[in-house]
Amino acid sequence: MASNLLLGGALSLLPEHYRSMEVTEMEDRIREIKQRFGKKLFIPGHHYQKDEVIQFSDCTGDSLQLAQAAAENKEAEHIVFCGVHFMAETADMLTGSDQHVYLPDMRAGCSMADMANIQQTERAWKRLTEQFGDTIIPLTYVNSTAAIKAFVGRNGGAAVTSSNARRIVQWALSQKKKILFLPDQHLGRNTAFDLGIPLKDMAVWNPQEEMLEHEGAADHLRILLWKGHCSVHEKFTVKNIDHIRKTKPDMKIIVHPECTHEVVQLSDLAGSTKYIIEQITAAAPGTKWAVGTEMNLVNRLIQANPDKEVISLNPYMCPCLTMNRIDLPHLLWSLEALESGAGVNRISVDPDITEQAVLALDRMLSI
Repeated sequence: MASNLLLGGALSLLPEHYRSMEVTEMEDRIREIKQRFGKKLFIPGHHYQKDEVIQFSDCTGDSLQLAQAAAENKEAEHIVFCGVHFMAETADMLTGSDQHVYLPDMRAGCSMADMANIQQTERAWKRLTEQFGDTIIPLTYVNSTAAIKAFVGRNGGAAVTSSNARRIVQWALSQKKKILFLPDQHLGRNTAFDLGIPLKDMAVWNPQEEMLEHEGAADHLRILLWKGHCSVHEKFTVKNIDHIRKTKPDMKIIVHPECTHEVVQLSDLAGSTKYIIEQITAAAPGTKWAVGTEMNLVNRLIQANPDKEVISLNPYMCPCLTMNRIDLPHLLWSLEALESGAGVNRISVDPDITEQAVLALDRMLSI
């Protein structure tokens, strides 16, 4: 399991004086520290981070992309990951033993990743393999804990991103008759449906009730979806789409495949964060877009595309709350702790977990 640097027997929390500092003072200090560390410091910033953090990122991207960038940056001794916990875990697993990964705020988790823990997963696997025999291969979305990735790795499965889900699911179905897809049911359902698998051949594993939710006989089932979801993307609704169609009929709707099946089916386009950015960036001036993804990214797309009309599909959408725990005070605290030689909130994944989890990541990359 992941282990974190503990101070005084408890997770270290932001010292109070950072909360009263002026923004300009914090920004100036961060710039100075970055300059002093030079290439020994690397700050990856996820697309969903606040602008106040993104301005100091050395690169921006999705979770796996950032972890790979950290791994490729051999000169960086310190990686301050501005994202959430599972992303920092992946960065630690892919980087060298002489590189240390830190998360500015340990409360920056992911509700989706937390919906599948290793104990639940092991119990589910036991029940499902008892029922279906050796016919199942596990896949996990990269938005999962290191322990879940390790489970998938040691059971012959692979990791999945929203960009490559179609290819990985195709591969998995060439290996076994059935897939257990963790932890996001919507990405799994949308991907399988896009490959021609009907909804009647899918079921949902409920980890609380420890049972499959489906209608009819179970023999025909091919996709076993974990009952998990993204709390941000599930807030985009059919009503949001109906409203756009009525009020702005010339506006294209583009959403992330973590949205529900009904929302994806009613949208014009669906794809990964990278896909959404590329589509809007390459679109003709004057085009109109309603975007179904995290609000910080939508606001950044609005700023970056003044020649187009870009809005959120849900006008009342909030940013990802856990991702937004990373802010200027926490970033500065993390950097000043490194400068003092202490370091706070280091992410260190157990070597055995790392070895098995990297199997799942390597299988994905080799397909």
